[in-house]
Amino acid sequence: MTGKLAGKRVLITAAGQGIGRASVLAFAREGAIVHATDINQQLLDALPKEAGIKPRKLDVLKTEEVNQVIGEIGPIDVLFNCAGFVHGGSILEMPDADLDFALDLNVRAMIRTIRAVLPGMIERRDGAIVNMSSVASSVKGVPNRFAYGVTKAAVLGLTKSVAAEYITQGIRCNAICPGTVESPSLEQRMRAGGDYETARAAFIARQPMGRLGLPEEIADLAVYLAGATYTTGQAYNIDGGWTV
Repeated sequence: MTGKLAGKRVLITAAGQGIGRASVLAFAREGAIVHATDINQQLLDALPKEAGIKPRKLDVLKTEEVNQVIGEIGPIDVLFNCAGFVHGGSILEMPDADLDFALDLNVRAMIRTIRAVLPGMIERRDGAIVNMSSVASSVKGVPNRFAYGVTKAAVLGLTKSVAAEYITQGIRCNAICPGTVESPSLEQRMRAGGDYETARAAFIARQPMGRLGLPEEIADLAVYLAGATYTTGQAYNIDGGWTV
């Protein structure tokens, strides 16, 4: 199947599972050439063996590796920054090392990839950047998510800054702010507390729709934003009504 993104060159980070994997499949269905990157080679190997899906190992914490891999891939039309990590804890409970890691993966990794793809986008005067933020950011304060909320708020500032800077050069930059979404990382967090059923019930209870989001629902929004040619600098809440 092909769509409005047919032939577009898309790069997705954290593409091996969860929202990233769902997005690989969604973009591929639209006819895009999807460079699916992840630090986990096993997850990449498990992606469907389709002509439009091109797995590539990438550690977004390493600037030289980001530059090398994107340089070898060539011009990118759509960048979806999906990599991130959720730390628990309040400001008093958070080790400085957690904040350092969250800033590096949730914020600086996006800066690395954006810096790598922007020159080509500017040269062609066209490009779409989609950044993964969260409702737990400047959108909404969430208990026990200090490092995460701080860094995801930074993503919104980063997104608006890039959008404003390059709006006259054909570049669009938007952010997605999910609520709680079914994913392997969420499963790990729910099991880590020792009472999986209670943890799951608590996550569901805060979503007015009465259920968790699906990775495919977030992926659909990423595809939309990649092709939304009159939209930039926006943060899209997709949270089951959590912020209503």
